[in-house]
Amino acid sequence: MKLFFQLCSIILSFLLFVSPTHAETSYSEYYISITDALINTKQGNKAEAEKAIEEFALKWEKVTSSEEKEKYAVDAALKDVQNAKSSDDRVSALTNLSKALKALESLENPVDEAAQRNEFKTKFTPIMEMFDKALATGDFNIINEKYKEFDKKWNLYEQPVRDQSIGIYGQIETQMSFIRISLTQENPDLVVITAQYETLKDTIEQFIAGKEVEVVKGEYSLQSLIDYIQEAQSFIEDKNYTKASNQLKEFITIWPMVEMEVSTRNGSLYTEIESQMPILVSELMKNSPNTKKVTEQLGKFETEISLIQENSSYSFWDSALILLREGLEALLIIMVLVSFLKKSNQSHMAKWVTLGAAAGIAFSIVAAVLLSVVFNSLTVNTSREMFEGYIGLVAAVMMIGVGIWLHNKSTIKSWNAYLAKQMGNAISKQSIFAMAMISFLSVFREGAETIIFYVGVAPNMQIFDFVLGIVIALFILIVVGFVLFKMSLQIPIHLFFFFATIFIYIIAFKIIGTSVHTLQLTNALPTTVMHKLPVLSSIGFYPTMETLIGQIILIFICAVVAFRKKLEKA
Repeated sequence: MKLFFQLCSIILSFLLFVSPTHAETSYSEYYISITDALINTKQGNKAEAEKAIEEFALKWEKVTSSEEKEKYAVDAALKDVQNAKSSDDRVSALTNLSKALKALESLENPVDEAAQRNEFKTKFTPIMEMFDKALATGDFNIINEKYKEFDKKWNLYEQPVRDQSIGIYGQIETQMSFIRISLTQENPDLVVITAQYETLKDTIEQFIAGKEVEVVKGEYSLQSLIDYIQEAQSFIEDKNYTKASNQLKEFITIWPMVEMEVSTRNGSLYTEIESQMPILVSELMKNSPNTKKVTEQLGKFETEISLIQENSSYSFWDSALILLREGLEALLIIMVLVSFLKKSNQSHMAKWVTLGAAAGIAFSIVAAVLLSVVFNSLTVNTSREMFEGYIGLVAAVMMIGVGIWLHNKSTIKSWNAYLAKQMGNAISKQSIFAMAMISFLSVFREGAETIIFYVGVAPNMQIFDFVLGIVIALFILIVVGFVLFKMSLQIPIHLFFFFATIFIYIIAFKIIGTSVHTLQLTNALPTTVMHKLPVLSSIGFYPTMETLIGQIILIFICAVVAFRKKLEKA
């Protein structure tokens, strides 16, 4: 028992040592936490909202700033969020927190707004004059061509408008969308288009003059976009195309309030919505609209918005399962080594098993430190999400390999053959070094794998859940270890490997889905949406061709391994 508790003590120290930390280099991730809290509060998901707030608070504890007054304002706003009693109070407090954080960020990164407006005027005035001349010709071929150029230049120069005035930016985006709708009508009206453009010009000139306009009232989120799409689809089903087009116009009106969240998570979707939504409105306003085309496109938008709305996260049980599987295997191997020595009347060699296990844990800690350094340095100037996605895929591949190895040892015959081979070499040589190496390699392999697995999932977990999972797994391991130590020769060890195989494949399925999904959000991988399939982020299921291909490959591998094992038995 002394040996067992020594090992448990070492493992606990090792796990606490490698708990994940993340260095923050900008406030962008804080805004994401605020947005997640807002969305979940509005949807009534209290637990998820509190999780996002806790994530913000944990990261905010590490922030220091020379702007003490504004930093204190953020601190106070965060307390208001944490103390909010109702959903309405929380929404209001989160809004104030976002404003306070924005004020701090502005002071820490000062800009000359007047100079930015003058630069925008210099660049964009010729573009407006160009479109004025195009309208004067009355030729819709020329007008369409010049408007495309106008739109392209706006996308190139819009940043200062968006940064300085979300109200003006929203109005400009809405007015431009209405012009696109008018230009795509069967019989475009030059008078209407000219009036729309005059309104657009007036708004742009307000920005150049440093004026402000009122922001569209209301709190909007990705769910708001989904709601408008669903309502429009309902009207289309009822053949009420006027109301359907009005719903999509409302979508366009609130779009500037939400578009940043879309653009930061899926750039291609952002571009597609901006270009396609006015066309869909125009199509519905025709005498004989192509409702099938509109419905399909709206369905695609709804699914893709749902994809970025869902968070790829793991629960405490995911953390527990990883350690449980890895710790169980290492514990089994060590216990078998010790039991074998006892049966062989060589108990005096058991201390070398302990030393080998300790060396394995020590080397695992070194590997954890090196991996942590590499992880943090790579994410300073590259996409953290992209790196996490690739690490997750590496972890999934390793899990599959380990799962196959476990499956191959899940019968009494194969397990005994494996033990005979490994232990036979050690005993035949009567070598202390050989015994220690068997223990060392077993523990180091499990320790190294545990680190990589946790790196793949820890960025998407709350620290509390991460630690809770470890504590639960350790408790289970202690109980199992105690029983194994007392009854090691009576328990069918192969059954543990069988169930461990199932656990590891379940975790691999989820990590494959969430990792591929993360890479899709960073545009590192393409996204081919499969309509009418649900988003089940709790199990890592996302309705895209790319995520399903990876998960189908996993299922295929599991089936092949199981079939081969069945043939061997026959």
